[in-house]
Amino acid sequence: MTAVPGFAGFGEGAVEFYDGLLADTTKAYWTDHRDVYERDVRGPMLALLAALAPEFGAGKVFRPYRDVRFSRDKTPYKTHCGGFAAPYYVEVSGEGLLAAAGYYRMVSDQLARFRTAVADDRRGADLEGRLAAAERAGLTIAGELLKSRPRGVDPAHPRLDLLRHKSLYVSRRWPPDDVLHEPGCLDRVAAAWRAARPVAQWLADHVGPSERPRR
Repeated sequence: MTAVPGFAGFGEGAVEFYDGLLADTTKAYWTDHRDVYERDVRGPMLALLAALAPEFGAGKVFRPYRDVRFSRDKTPYKTHCGGFAAPYYVEVSGEGLLAAAGYYRMVSDQLARFRTAVADDRRGADLEGRLAAAERAGLTIAGELLKSRPRGVDPAHPRLDLLRHKSLYVSRRWPPDDVLHEPGCLDRVAAAWRAARPVAQWLADHVGPSERPRR
């Protein structure tokens, strides 16, 4: 099992490891560089989540293997390492560091609650204010959008753009730099998650997890 010391930054080989994986997604590359992944990627990610846990809750690291059963893309390995303490997310890859929070996907019952809340003047305006504050803090609003308005929604609705969302999250990305490999990387993630917390809380209060039975 990977050790979890205090977080000191991602290893010097983390970005190079994922650059190499993008060029060579074979099992041979993975096997030859597994020690780099464990030392410079997964180990630091575990330490990062452990350091954030007192404030944001216990976290987990996603498996590095892709589920290719229903995908046309049969490459076996993810080209990033993601960790989460729901609804907060952090990712390291060849592109650097990403910190985010929100709902990356919403199923039908969640979408129904989301649209009802957004359509409500009080709750919808509250979300708009929280998103505006997140943007002022340097976060980007994202999420999958309908190409047109949801069925039955007035085309002149003041929050039509929000109602088109099928998912909603806020994030911030940093390209690879020295801070990625230093303890200050923790401060970046913590600051982004704190800035995202009001949006995450709104989603928890007005949408919540799906109530549909699991298959």
